[in-house]
Amino acid sequence: MKRIKGGEEDGNGSSSESSPEACKKVRTQTSEDETPESDWVRLPQELLLHVFQYLPLLDRAYASQVCRRWNQAFHMPELWRYFEFELNQPASSYLKATHPDLIKQIITRHSNHLQYVSFKVDSSTESAEAACNILSQLVNCSLKTLGLISTARPSFMEVPKSHFISALTVVFVNSKSLSSLKIDDTPVDDPSLKVLVANNRDTLKLLKMSSCPHVSPAGILCVADQCYGLRELALNYHLLSDELLLALSSEKHVHLEHLRIDVVSENPGQHFHTIKKTSWDAMVRHSPKFNLVMYFFLYEDEFGPFFNEEVPVTHLYFGRSVSKEVLGRVGLHCPRLVELVVCANGLRPLDEELIRIAKRCTQLSAIGLGECEVSCSAFVEFVKLCGRRLSQLSIMEEVLIPDHKYSLDEIHWEVSKHLGRVWFPDMMPTW
Repeated sequence: MKRIKGGEEDGNGSSSESSPEACKKVRTQTSEDETPESDWVRLPQELLLHVFQYLPLLDRAYASQVCRRWNQAFHMPELWRYFEFELNQPASSYLKATHPDLIKQIITRHSNHLQYVSFKVDSSTESAEAACNILSQLVNCSLKTLGLISTARPSFMEVPKSHFISALTVVFVNSKSLSSLKIDDTPVDDPSLKVLVANNRDTLKLLKMSSCPHVSPAGILCVADQCYGLRELALNYHLLSDELLLALSSEKHVHLEHLRIDVVSENPGQHFHTIKKTSWDAMVRHSPKFNLVMYFFLYEDEFGPFFNEEVPVTHLYFGRSVSKEVLGRVGLHCPRLVELVVCANGLRPLDEELIRIAKRCTQLSAIGLGECEVSCSAFVEFVKLCGRRLSQLSIMEEVLIPDHKYSLDEIHWEVSKHLGRVWFPDMMPTW
């Protein structure tokens, strides 16, 4: 066989595989053509978008510095539809805040991409005013959802009313398809609600506006009269009226799914109006499956107007002490009750009241008792009547009073038997 000296060429004229120079050349070509970085750079835009959607904002910002293509992906409109502005003052809050430079970039480059926006502010007035300043600059966006959240106290109430209304009106006017609005604890008023209705009546489905003292019953009635697609509504009891319930029950209106009412006493001895049974009946006929959630923060002598006739409440929460008499009326007049939470009652056992509730509230599936008293025998009877439909049973250990039939050591076995699962009393409230 013919060989060239030095091993550079064999009989077929090919390069020798043992040549170090040739191996080095092959390795160099491979590293240039098949580097992992080049593979990542060539990712399809759709796949890169999918990856970015799973990254926190800060990680997306770091990734945008890798190359020009990734920086372009960082600014894709799809990544800016959902955004939560976190506005906190370092001196009064330990929570992280959205960087001011990022806020400027969003307003100048992505405001027309925003669709689902929320503002989370701390207790400072400065943070609430910053939120209003951002809202007033969203002139090119058409939001679908907006939420204003005060994490500590209602800081939006400290903002000048005119400033807040002006900022909110910008969103109402420019957003022609707003479907969800959460503005609890804000100085929103009747005229601004009229602007909301004029521009978003066909799309509004959810409105939460508890503790808005500048809104009148006429203002909320205007919303119900014209927003026929409204499915969820949350407000204070002073805004609830027979006229509102009848408007929500009209043939033009869709079936309401969720109505939350906060019944709050601002001053001891406050007077509360009564809602007619016929109005509640009209509501149930029109929306037979709607949830009526009621939160009570009243003093014991203020419950006079409530639960004297049938009320279609499904979820009932008592945040302050409530009397045996009121709980007795609940058992008589709340047949749709699904969940009951009693934070405090006093020192008189609730044996008869609980058993009555178990017998008459046949849909009850969750109950929580705090500073109350119930004999162990009555509690076992209550659980026996409700049976396995009790999916949540949160009872403080101090609530249960041992008697001649059951001790605290024995009761959990008996209750577990009727529930069909292991159960123990709570050491602390879980609601």
